[in-house]
Amino acid sequence: MSDEEHHFESKADAGASKTYPQQAGTIRKNGYIVIKNRPCKVVEVSTSKTGKHGHAKCHFVGIDIFNGKKLEDIVPSSHNCDVPHVTRTDYQLIDISEDGFLSLLTENGSTKDDLRLPTDETLLAQIKDGFAEGKDLVVTAMSSMGEEQICALKDIGPK
Repeated sequence: MSDEEHHFESKADAGASKTYPQQAGTIRKNGYIVIKNRPCKVVEVSTSKTGKHGHAKCHFVGIDIFNGKKLEDIVPSSHNCDVPHVTRTDYQLIDISEDGFLSLLTENGSTKDDLRLPTDETLLAQIKDGFAEGKDLVVTAMSSMGEEQICALKDIGPK
């Protein structure tokens, strides 16, 4: 046996896939789907009848969960589609830096400083105003496929 220690770079995802396969015919409205390599929330699903060559087709209309763009895809219902792993995490807001990054407190007490202010104007205004008033704010970040963005805000009372 060798006496040297091995150090591994920890990436914290354990090689987990960003997506998982699901049969197109089983994906429903309000679920998630990957369209054109973007994670989307399904807003409309329509299934056509089997045609001359025997495949029913599913027509998906999805809205990108990060930039709000509408995307469409048509897939045979028996084929597999990629479904993104979407996680929502709550963080307590500590500070807002001048360059537009948020300083956040995680569940385990460490800080997270790599999230930008959201691009959504109303949410941006709510966060800035609430922080300026000295309220205790909890922001919800949605992460999927290696991207993370603030999507909601909760006020948990004054400091």
